[in-house]
Amino acid sequence: MTDSILPITLDATLAAIAPAFARQGDAGLDLSSTEKILVPAREHRLVGTGIRIALPERHAGLVMSRSGLAAKHGIFVLNSPGLVDSGYRGELKVNIANFSDVDYLVNPGDRIAQLVIQKFETPELHVISAEEFEALGETERGSNGYGSTGF
Repeated sequence: MTDSILPITLDATLAAIAPAFARQGDAGLDLSSTEKILVPAREHRLVGTGIRIALPERHAGLVMSRSGLAAKHGIFVLNSPGLVDSGYRGELKVNIANFSDVDYLVNPGDRIAQLVIQKFETPELHVISAEEFEALGETERGSNGYGSTGF
C-alpha cells in the first residue's frame, strides 16, 4: 500500500456512495449520508455514511464541515475535525450539529461532510524538568493563550 492509495469498502445494503473529490486538486473527499434523518434545530445527530476505510499508518482522517452547509444552513460537524485513526475499521459516521433555528432534513445521498487525509509525525516524548523547559528559551508569544493575538 502506498500513501496515494486508500482502500475503502461500501456497504451495498445501505446504498453507500464512494467518497469523491468535487474538483481535481481538492483536499477534501465529500462524504455522503446513507440515512434519512431529521436534525432538529439546536440539536445534533450521528449520521452514517456506509463506508469503511483503511488508512495507512501515520495517517489520520479529518472529518470536517462542508462550507456550503455551514454558510447556508448552519450545519456543522460537531467535533470538527472528527479524527479517524489508522487503526479504526468501522463505518465512518458524522456527528452533524444544527446551529440554526430551523430543523434540517438529511436525505440519503446528501453530501454531509468532507474527509481530509493527513500524514502526521509521532515524536518520542521526552519529559524534562521545569528548569530545563525554561532553558529552552522564551518565544514572542510565550504562554499567551486564547485571544492573545487580537481580533
